[in-house]
Amino acid sequence: MSSVETDFYELLEVSRDADDRTIKSAYRRLAMQFHPDRNPGCADSEAKFKAISSAYDCLKDPQKRAAYDRFGHAAFQNGGPGGGHHGGDFSDLGDIFETIFGSAFGGGGRAQPRRGADLRYDMEVTLEEAFHGKSSEIEIEVSQSCDTCQGSGATPGTSTRGCKLCNGYGKVRAKQGFFVVERPCPNCHGRGEVLESPCRDCGGEGRVDKPQGLKVDIPPGVDTGTRIRLSGKGEAGPRGAPPGDLYIFIHVQAHGVFQREGTTLATRVPISFTTAALGGCVTIPDLSGETNTIDIPAGIQSGKQLRQRGAGMPVLQGRGRGDLVVEIQVETPTKLTKAQREILEQFRETETGDECPESRGFFDRIKNAFGT
Repeated sequence: MSSVETDFYELLEVSRDADDRTIKSAYRRLAMQFHPDRNPGCADSEAKFKAISSAYDCLKDPQKRAAYDRFGHAAFQNGGPGGGHHGGDFSDLGDIFETIFGSAFGGGGRAQPRRGADLRYDMEVTLEEAFHGKSSEIEIEVSQSCDTCQGSGATPGTSTRGCKLCNGYGKVRAKQGFFVVERPCPNCHGRGEVLESPCRDCGGEGRVDKPQGLKVDIPPGVDTGTRIRLSGKGEAGPRGAPPGDLYIFIHVQAHGVFQREGTTLATRVPISFTTAALGGCVTIPDLSGETNTIDIPAGIQSGKQLRQRGAGMPVLQGRGRGDLVVEIQVETPTKLTKAQREILEQFRETETGDECPESRGFFDRIKNAFGT
């Protein structure tokens, strides 16, 4: 069976809108089934293995897949948008473009090993954990170097051979009108060589998906959106290429008492109207385990904010702490005893209006505006 004649999606037994994970899973399943080592002497299995490998090489690359979806197999034939050959037909013109524009139009040698993809992990922490910091153990499913082939992609004891499509150059050239465009070889992906016998455990990729346990140190002062980078803990690169990085994105959970804005902690504290009138103090627990005593000045009004310096969140990777802001809410009593009511009645009888200047000022404005 020839991959040139058979649709790549049909070869991998997936739909045309299949995502990357589905395509990768289908390829690994079929590669294990038709691998030459599992079907010794079977020419049909070997041909099918090569065909599905070619199909996967195309569909796993977003640019090649887009070209294939648009042009079909013609995208990788001579003169097609992704095809061509390395030869003498356009060498002079290619050398001119290489001299003027560099590797965008020619030269540059074989492609460098492609670094593994960066990965993201979202971690939730409590406000207390964000205050103190913590060490956490996580486990993620990630592509890691294949133990069987040590990341080479080749069956142990075998080697590579020069790519016949690009003659080991790693790139192919195609003429598009007046221009000569040079691209990585679609057969060897710019390496200039192909595997004699791909590793059966990783299908020639040099990497396999498996769980990885990691220790993550969360520093004090992190906030939602803080990003922690673990170098080299991302996806392994193909065939021994360097791995990517893992980024831990922090999400701080909502707290039952405090609201946070940067290093500032805020909370609302209800006080009785007698405390508001006479003054006093309130005690607020601190995330550090201590307490903060807030002095309430006599005559304080609802909505007034009091600030306690250095009682907020730690400064991330710095020194000191932010502030604690307490917003006062004066609460009017809803249940009074007979004795309390009598006391308040006596107080009302002695009121002159000077006790509450805001109220007196408001009614004075009404009197002036309406003449009543």
